[in-house]
Amino acid sequence: MIDIKVPTVGESISEVTLIKWLKKEGEYVDRDEVIAELESEKATFEVNAEKAGVLKMVGKEGDTLKIGDVVAQIDETAPKPAGQPEAKIEEPVAKPQTEKSVPIAIPVASDSGIKATPVASAMIADKKIAPSTISPTGVGGKILKHDVLDALSNPGRIPGKTMFSREGKREKMSNLRKTVSRRLVEAKNTTAMLTTFNEVDMSAIMSLRAQYKDKFKEKHGVNLGFMSFFTKACCYALQEWPAVNAYIDGDEIIYHEYCDISIAVSAPKGLVVPVIRNAESLSMAEIEKKVVELATKARDNKLSMEEMQGGTFTITNGGVFGSLMSTPIINIPQSAILGMHKIEERAVVVAGQIVIRPMMYLAVSYDHRIIDGRESVSFLVRVKELLENPSLLLFGKDPVKALLEL
Repeated sequence: MIDIKVPTVGESISEVTLIKWLKKEGEYVDRDEVIAELESEKATFEVNAEKAGVLKMVGKEGDTLKIGDVVAQIDETAPKPAGQPEAKIEEPVAKPQTEKSVPIAIPVASDSGIKATPVASAMIADKKIAPSTISPTGVGGKILKHDVLDALSNPGRIPGKTMFSREGKREKMSNLRKTVSRRLVEAKNTTAMLTTFNEVDMSAIMSLRAQYKDKFKEKHGVNLGFMSFFTKACCYALQEWPAVNAYIDGDEIIYHEYCDISIAVSAPKGLVVPVIRNAESLSMAEIEKKVVELATKARDNKLSMEEMQGGTFTITNGGVFGSLMSTPIINIPQSAILGMHKIEERAVVVAGQIVIRPMMYLAVSYDHRIIDGRESVSFLVRVKELLENPSLLLFGKDPVKALLEL
C-alpha cells in the first residue's frame, strides 16, 4: 500500500478540508490521475495518485486534515481490470471569450432558453409573466399550462418553495469563508479606515470601446473591458501618490516601486483576490488577458497560492452586481482599495448645460495611519482625470503638453 498524504501548500497553512472525492472506493486509478479536491484557507487544489492501483479512501468528505495526514491509500499490486481504458490527462484548452463573457461578472440567466407548451407560451405572453418565476413540471423542464396557472394564483412566491415553510439548515463554514471573515474583521479592527468618494463620466471610455472593441478582439483575441482602463489609471496614480501603494510593517512603512494589482473576484467557494503582477508594465491587452486568465482560474477553483499572495493595491467591482455605491474594506496588509460601481445615466451639468451622461461612483477606502486626506483625495481625482481623458493613459499626461514639454 502507498500512502497519499496531504501536501504542503503554504508556510502558514497547517490544515485543509477534504471537499470532494473524484474517484470511488475500490476503483482502479492510473498514475497522476486526480482523485480528490482539498481546500485550504486560501485556495482549492487537487490530489493526484502517485502510483497506479486500487484506491482506498481514508478521509471522508468534510473532514479537516493536517498537513502530512494520509488522505488515501493505493494498492499498487492490484491488477488493472480488463478493458479499462487508460485515463486521459487533458491539456487545458483556452476557451474563446465571447462578448457576453465578462470576467469578474456573474452571468445572469436569460428567459430566452425557457421551454414551454404552446398554450403555456401564449398565457405567458398574454399575462406578461417572467418565465423565471414559474416552476416547470413538464418533461425536460418544460412549462405546462397548470404551471402558469399556479404562478398566477400565487404571485410573488418563489417557484417551488413550500408555502409558510419554517425550515432552516446549518452548515459548516469552509476554510476559505473562515479566512475571509477573519481578515475582514482584522481589517476593521487594526486599520484607521476612511472612505472618500468621487464620480467619473464614462462617456469617453464607452465611446472608445464601441469604436475599437472589434479591432481589439481581432488583434489580441480578448475583449476590451473596463478593467484595463481602471488598472492603467490606478497604476499611474499610485506612482504619483506612493503612500497609497504602500503599507505598514511594524513601525516602518514599506513603499513599492511597482504596482501589483489585486482584483477581487467572486468565485464559487467565496471571495478571492488574485494578483496582476507589475501591472504598470503591462499593455492594455496584456492586462485584459491576465484578468481573463485569473477570473477563469477563480471560477474553476484553480488559483495557486502564488497567484493570490502579495498585491500592493486592490480593485473591486461591485457594479457587476448592481451596486450604486459602497465602502469597500481594505485588503490587509495593503493600505487602500478602489471600489468600482454601476454605470448609470444621470443628469449632470457640463459647461452650464444639463446633459445626460453615463456616470459611475468611485470609492477609495484607505488606512488613515499612512495615507492623509490630501493623498487619498488627490489619488482619486487623478484616477477620475485619467478615465475621463483616456488619451492621458498613453503618457500619463496630455499628449500636447508632453509634446511641448510642459
